[in-house]
Amino acid sequence: MPSEHERSTEVPKRRGGISLKDIYYAEKQILKALPKMAKAATAPELKQAFEKHRDQTEIHVERLADVFEIIGKAPRGKTCDAILGIIDEGKSIIEEFEGSPALDAGLLAAAQAVEHYEISRYGTLKAWAQQLGMANAAKLLDQTLTDEMKTDQTLSQLGESKINKQALAKAA
Repeated sequence: MPSEHERSTEVPKRRGGISLKDIYYAEKQILKALPKMAKAATAPELKQAFEKHRDQTEIHVERLADVFEIIGKAPRGKTCDAILGIIDEGKSIIEEFEGSPALDAGLLAAAQAVEHYEISRYGTLKAWAQQLGMANAAKLLDQTLTDEMKTDQTLSQLGESKINKQALAKAA
């Protein structure tokens, strides 16, 4: 039976572009973007959510480094145009809505776009790791997938209970 390293080399060949390198790059970019989003946010709860997720993202990068180690590769990123586009959208929201009641709602929406991207990537990579018999890698990817889903749920609750209502009330 092939080792996890040998099986890992099959993934990029068979899966057309989604790779650990993409999500590693994405997580590094997210680490840079989250402090800017926290600084721009006006609602204390949203600032706190961004700061908490930045701390989680550091752990996600560490887990990815562990997955790279499992497959016998050095952790390296590969430019991911998808995350760059999503982050640019967030920057545009900050610029366009600065001082506006809609700023926090826009930031929250941008953060959820990031979460949905991460959820889709981690879910796919976890499934592939499972299919390739890479149980240790699948476990690490699943831990991060769970974190990302919890963050998305937290953001949804924050939007529904407070941020979106505040934006509407201030705009009225």
